[in-house]
Amino acid sequence: MLACSSNAQEPVPDPVEEDEEDVQGQYTNPVWEPVLADPTVVKSGETFYAYGTEDNWGDEGGYHLVPVIKSKDLTHWELVGDALSSKPTWKPEGGIWAPDVTKVGDQYFMYYSFSTWGDANPGIGLAIADNPEGPFEDYGKIFDSQSIGVSNSIDPFFYEEDGHKYLFWGSFRGLFMIKLTEDGKATEGQKVQVAGDHLEASYILKKNGFYYLFGSYGSCCEGANSSYQVWVGRSEKLEGPYLDKAGNRLLDGHFGELVVKGNLGDNGFAGPGHNAEVVTDKEGTDWLIYHGMLKSQPRTNNGTNRRTLLIDPILWNDGWPMLFRHEPSTTATDGPKF
Repeated sequence: MLACSSNAQEPVPDPVEEDEEDVQGQYTNPVWEPVLADPTVVKSGETFYAYGTEDNWGDEGGYHLVPVIKSKDLTHWELVGDALSSKPTWKPEGGIWAPDVTKVGDQYFMYYSFSTWGDANPGIGLAIADNPEGPFEDYGKIFDSQSIGVSNSIDPFFYEEDGHKYLFWGSFRGLFMIKLTEDGKATEGQKVQVAGDHLEASYILKKNGFYYLFGSYGSCCEGANSSYQVWVGRSEKLEGPYLDKAGNRLLDGHFGELVVKGNLGDNGFAGPGHNAEVVTDKEGTDWLIYHGMLKSQPRTNNGTNRRTLLIDPILWNDGWPMLFRHEPSTTATDGPKF
């Protein structure tokens, strides 16, 4: 998690018209391809590092066990390698999905999901490195679905405030939070449910006196037919209740407010979602980092969902975050300023 926020509330300019060409300081989505699914971002010095779900990129790059890419500006990225040199062994099988990387003290903690499709007992583990490029050494299991009492326990998100550490997690069986021990390597106390069964991929942003809970809804992985979207609720307390504009609770199945959905028509992106940390640039603009699939090229040659990396400026409307037209940008747009 990046401790990046600001009090800036001014909307950023609308995207440029389609007939304008990219110029210095502009970018066009996707900012990284072929694949960086379920991204997480951490900053070290002046460099951003992004990590994604284990995937096989086919003839566009082959197999990667938690790929790592880096950038100085969020728009130009290069491949570093893989965060893990070998798969953890505390489960007999499964993929390493949706890692969440945060600097904790002088080390980098990667909480990760370990699961198969339809897994009866997925879980969340922890790997640790001394630098963001790795290699990350596996610490082991934090909990699994059976031990924590939450079905489909994947999609971790680490949050720290006032010296206290918390873990959020969950996927279509409720979103939950629990306090972690001082070293971040175990849970303590009781879990608290913060949203209903309709969301996954939780992320918390604190801004202007509110905690914003972002979550993804819909199907992540059906190529051009993917229906993934990002929604958000907010609360005055970390543990909730998280509400929409009308005061309805996400815990009761309400969605919150729409942040981004797929582009209409046959062009643009399908299934935008599973956002990473919100990054604030030097001008106070907040940037959403997330994945989406080009409708014109939604899969690699081996059938992997081609979930590319997207970024877009957040517009704040009456204290609520959204993207322009609630859609990923598809034309040249002014990039972050660092």
